[in-house]
Amino acid sequence: MARGRVRQGKLQVIPLGGLGEIGKNCTVLQYQDEILVIDCGLSFPDEEMLGVDIVIPDFTYLVENRQKVRALVVTHGHEDHIGGIPYLLRQLQVPIYGTRLTMGLIEGKLQEAGMKLPQGSRWVRAGETVKIGAFTVEFIRITHSIPDACALAIRTPVGTVVHTGDYKFDQTPVDGEFADYRRLSELGEQGVLVLLADSTNAERPGYTPSERVVGTRIDEIFRNARGRILMATFASNVHRLQQALDSAARWKKKVAVVGRSMENTVEVALKLGYLRDPGKVLVGLDELRRYPAHQQVILTTGSQGEPMSALTRISTNEHKGVEIQPGDLVVLAANPIPGNEKSVARTINNLYRRGAEVVYGPEAGVHASGHASQEEMKLMINLVRPKFFVPVHGEYRMLVHHSRLAQACGIPSENILIGENGTVFEFTRNSATIAGKVTSGQVLVDGLGVGDVGNIVLRDRKQLSQDGILIVVVALEKETGVILGGPDIVSRGFVYVRESEKLMEEAREKVKQVLLDALGRGTTEWAVLKSNVRDVLSKYLYDKTRRRPMILPIIMEV
Repeated sequence: MARGRVRQGKLQVIPLGGLGEIGKNCTVLQYQDEILVIDCGLSFPDEEMLGVDIVIPDFTYLVENRQKVRALVVTHGHEDHIGGIPYLLRQLQVPIYGTRLTMGLIEGKLQEAGMKLPQGSRWVRAGETVKIGAFTVEFIRITHSIPDACALAIRTPVGTVVHTGDYKFDQTPVDGEFADYRRLSELGEQGVLVLLADSTNAERPGYTPSERVVGTRIDEIFRNARGRILMATFASNVHRLQQALDSAARWKKKVAVVGRSMENTVEVALKLGYLRDPGKVLVGLDELRRYPAHQQVILTTGSQGEPMSALTRISTNEHKGVEIQPGDLVVLAANPIPGNEKSVARTINNLYRRGAEVVYGPEAGVHASGHASQEEMKLMINLVRPKFFVPVHGEYRMLVHHSRLAQACGIPSENILIGENGTVFEFTRNSATIAGKVTSGQVLVDGLGVGDVGNIVLRDRKQLSQDGILIVVVALEKETGVILGGPDIVSRGFVYVRESEKLMEEAREKVKQVLLDALGRGTTEWAVLKSNVRDVLSKYLYDKTRRRPMILPIIMEV
């Protein structure tokens, strides 16, 4: 019996991203000396992360245990599940498994970064099973806002783990590929140790509308439009792109795609057969201009008001290929992600200023979430009937609401675990505990720099953006310590020097006096002199302006 217990060991589930937040989903399954990674995504910076491009998980735990990592399995091709892969592969090479469209999007992303799929990577069909070390991974068809999305059933020596991925139960999917209810139910019959379930819409009662409902509304808009249509949606929402192409063909319109990420998705989806152009409506932007305005449709990125996206640049007249004309109809076929409301509103305002009409908001009927609402979450729990339940993929309040739904479905509260990124969930056949934490967090990517922007740099950027900077330049004679030049003060983002000559003159005098006092006492260490200058100038400027600019003293020896 003792040998059996040692052989069985314990299963650890460790989220490195996606708990307490929306985005950068990444989960580790570990059994003894073998690790399986599920998804590797990114998230976008919030307003406090000045200048930051994207945010990825902290891979420290995986890098420290690189010899244990067997593979990365991916549930679907959204950025918050695949966007971190190029950064992970720079630190360790592991084979990747995902469905065909998912792998196509990953391959395109790697090519962009000058990389290739790691050796041993391959695409799998929904319903297929892959043996990876101690883990047997089954891909199960699920419906979401991108084709080829899968839940995962992972058999381990301790028991079966079901990871839902992102899902909703769409009863009329655009591509006719229904969720595999039968397989989920069979797993429930066979016994599931733990369910890791998407919590995004845990606060939303009822059912999430079908994507096909959106298609009906899009078709109505295309039929009635009297001018050019610009439609912005998530680049990866292939179902919605398909519905736009179908409506364009039906109403004799031509379609051009604008925005790098959408162009990439359309190219991959067409090549792999997930997107069809039966009416041959897709044309280049130059060719589109040859048609009358009422026959023109532009599919574009920028539904979230992202600063560099095509629609945002179009709205400010900064896009080299598209200019808004009075009479244009802009359809925002996506709801703002929490935190993006202001940037979306700014884009809408700019579009109206240029004479466009804009269709937007939940009441417009041009967007349906890709995530399950409460009744579908209950159905998932009741199909799978897990012994233990861990809500994932959501902000903390969403995890709490999801855990309450699980209790309402009959899962005892002691069998429900809520954690955060880095939490180690430990399971045996009959127990579930939180067994500590591992290194986790967020790594900020700024340009080519990965992780070199931390809290101190962000704090400096925030101070610079709020109060500006003062540079104090002084020249000292090396031998005697006598002030030969300055102090000169250069100001940026603090005050306009010409209009604040008196303030700057008094500041110079304060600096000169503190330097003379320190030098008179025989102090010649630069660090001490700079600190004295910084302290006296900071106090003086705060007293006079109630602002705290960054002060940068520069002392030169001549």
